[in-house]
Amino acid sequence: MNLDLAVFRFAAFMVLLSAALTYFVSPYFVLLTAFIGLNMLQSSFTKFCPAASILRKLGFRGGCVFC
Repeated sequence: MNLDLAVFRFAAFMVLLSAALTYFVSPYFVLLTAFIGLNMLQSSFTKFCPAASILRKLGFRGGCVFC
């Protein structure tokens, strides 16, 4: 699996997790969903994603988006 797929899967997992936490635990977890969305938006403009940096250090090989 390349880095791009790993980042997209991680982001999708985090959105689903934050939605479940919002429903089952506290409505304030919607702020986590907003943070994830803002991070995805800024990374689409800057091509910098903190999750991509961490996943690259864990050994995922580069893709097209986060080179």
